[in-house]
Amino acid sequence: MNIRTLMMGVAAAALWGTTANAQEVLKLGHVGAPGSLYESTGNNFATCVNESGKATVEVYGSSQLGNDEEMLQKLKLGQIAFSIPSSIMSSVSPTFGIFEMPYLIKDRDHMRKVRDEMGGTFVDAANDKGYRIIGFWENGFRNVTNNVRPVTVPADLEGIKLRTPKGEWRVKMFQSYGANPTPMAFSEVFTALKTGVIDGQENPLAQIYSGKFQEVQKYLSMTGHVYSPAYLASSAKQWEGWDDELKTAIQDCAVKASDFAYDESAKLDGELVDKIKEAGVEVNEADKDAFIEASKPIYEEFGQQVEGGQKLIEDIQALASSS
Repeated sequence: MNIRTLMMGVAAAALWGTTANAQEVLKLGHVGAPGSLYESTGNNFATCVNESGKATVEVYGSSQLGNDEEMLQKLKLGQIAFSIPSSIMSSVSPTFGIFEMPYLIKDRDHMRKVRDEMGGTFVDAANDKGYRIIGFWENGFRNVTNNVRPVTVPADLEGIKLRTPKGEWRVKMFQSYGANPTPMAFSEVFTALKTGVIDGQENPLAQIYSGKFQEVQKYLSMTGHVYSPAYLASSAKQWEGWDDELKTAIQDCAVKASDFAYDESAKLDGELVDKIKEAGVEVNEADKDAFIEASKPIYEEFGQQVEGGQKLIEDIQALASSS
């Protein structure tokens, strides 16, 4: 089923608390720093909803409303209306672990196909855990920075203390490459890099630059190892409590913000490498074929351990080949 049709087809349910209206303020929290893709996409969405007159969305970045895990809890408690989780969703439902598979998503056109043709799979998986995925946004293609050495092949990660988001498959992936992955909230990463608690981290360029990691890192290796979606999320309970007009406005604006995120992130990817170089960071290309070869065991494990995992892999790969 087309994701837009699926999302728009939800009937209004019994109200929870007060029905949202033009006077109600809906808080959106995210972990992105000023200048991040999260900030620009969240603001794009908020402007769109606010102009609809159906509600007022206020955006709070830089983990002001908590880290990703804390904001997911606040969604369920109804303390905030929206957050923008990314990799942490693989800890909410194993289905989202598919986006931890290295080099699975080939480009943004491929991700658009996954969003439009398979989005219902992820909406259902989140709903089973009490969350509502309203939009498929972007975190981006992830690259490695560190203070030890350039990373060209997986063996170069041997022994590097590398921050990862919370998610078992990212941890397993970097363990298989020989790194020492350390899950940590994004808000803690800069200080941990500066003080040497960790050697490096992996993130899209927009998060690297807006997080100012170029100030405390020597090497940027263009691994492009994982594409991370970001999601506009609410709780299933809150979504069911909103009236149809508000749902329509939120859904339409979420789709528009998705296209904005893809275009904006592609633009940033084209600009930020040079800015990071200008900050004194040494940039190198990675041998992606070597990483792909080293990633075969993690695909096998995911396919065997996660219910429906092998089919998910094959279905997403098939969408790439049909591009």
